[in-house]
Amino acid sequence: MSDDHLSLSDFIEYSQDEMLHRAEKNYHEVKRRHSIRKFSNRAVPKAIIEQCILAAGTAPNGANHQPWHFVAIQSPEIKAQIRQQAEALEQAFYAGRAGEEWLDALKPLGTNASKPYLEHAPWLIAVFSQKRKQEEGEQKSNYYVHESVGIATGFLIQALHHAGLGTLTHTPKPMSFLSKVCGRDNDNERPYMLIVAGYPAEDATVPTHALDKKSLAEICDFM
Repeated sequence: MSDDHLSLSDFIEYSQDEMLHRAEKNYHEVKRRHSIRKFSNRAVPKAIIEQCILAAGTAPNGANHQPWHFVAIQSPEIKAQIRQQAEALEQAFYAGRAGEEWLDALKPLGTNASKPYLEHAPWLIAVFSQKRKQEEGEQKSNYYVHESVGIATGFLIQALHHAGLGTLTHTPKPMSFLSKVCGRDNDNERPYMLIVAGYPAEDATVPTHALDKKSLAEICDFM
């Protein structure tokens, strides 16, 4: 064993019956995760968000450069700024910039330019990708940035759901305003996604269209 490697000491092996049970349990838990658009303004402790972001930070990534940064926002003033600027972009999107095919695809979900959840939810988490990393005073390239940040974002969504929170992914385009609002306006970072997190409102709903998931046969081949 080389000096720069450690023995794998925290892997846990289960019986195959237990493995199947855990896989099925995880599937049924993940299946309960829904994108919601009505959030309660009930407070969520910062410690819960911290643990979820720590979980996201364990995601696999290119060369272990960890090319991500998270900005967790609970300030009412900053959330109001984000809502104002996001809705201005969404107005143009729904007025025709998206194109007829895209708008038709969104109709079953019942979405529109109004985004009150950006203020109502207790937390917004802005995810940023980083092109380079600073190491010993030098700028070094990051690798597989889009893939790495995508995996970390998935980890974050799963962690928030596992903790008992509702979530929504929000990707206004362009998202450059998030860089300014979050104080990350530099040439190394770009906004990747905005995640809304909190308790569902009492009248929260799930579009029936969103429950229509492809079967295993449609999404997988075994060879």
